[in-house]
Amino acid sequence: MLRDPYNFDFLTLTDRHNERELEDGLMDQLTKFLLELGAGFAFVGRQYKIDVDGDEYSIDLLFYHLKLHCYVVIELKVDKFKPEYAGKLNFYISAVDSQVRTEADGPTLGILICKSKSDIKVEYSLRDLTKPIGVSEYQITETLPDNLRSSLPTIEQIEAEFGDVDD
Repeated sequence: MLRDPYNFDFLTLTDRHNERELEDGLMDQLTKFLLELGAGFAFVGRQYKIDVDGDEYSIDLLFYHLKLHCYVVIELKVDKFKPEYAGKLNFYISAVDSQVRTEADGPTLGILICKSKSDIKVEYSLRDLTKPIGVSEYQITETLPDNLRSSLPTIEQIEAEFGDVDD
C-alpha cells in the first residue's frame, strides 16, 4: 500500500514551498493525488479537526481505504524526517481510533510523507510503536524535460525582452 517515494510531478511548487502550499497543491490535484496513492483510497477531509481533552488538533489529510476498511491518517512534512514526527502521527492515529473509527473498521493506518528520510532514524523512531505507520519520501521533478526546454526562453532572452526593470 505504501509507495516510496511518492511522485508529485503534477504539482507546480517552488523549491521553498511550505506544508500549506504542498497540501493546497495536493487538494487542487486531488484526482492525481488519489491515483498516486493507489487503488482503494477515498478522501475524508483536510485539516480534519479532532478534539483531545479540550484541545483541537488538525490532521493534515484523512482518507478511508475501501479495501482494508480502515482510516488512513496522512501527515505532510516539507523537510527531512525527524523522530518527533512519528510521535505526532502516532497521537493522531490513536485519536482517530478512539473518536472516529467504528467496530466495523480496522485499525487506523498512518503515512508520513516527508521531503527526505534516513532509514535508520525511521527504524529507531518506529521500532517499539505498535501502530501501523509508514514513512515515505515525496519527489517533484525540478528539471524541465528536454522537449520543453527548447521551447522556453532563457533567462538572458527574458532579460533582453524586458530590459532593466529597475529604471
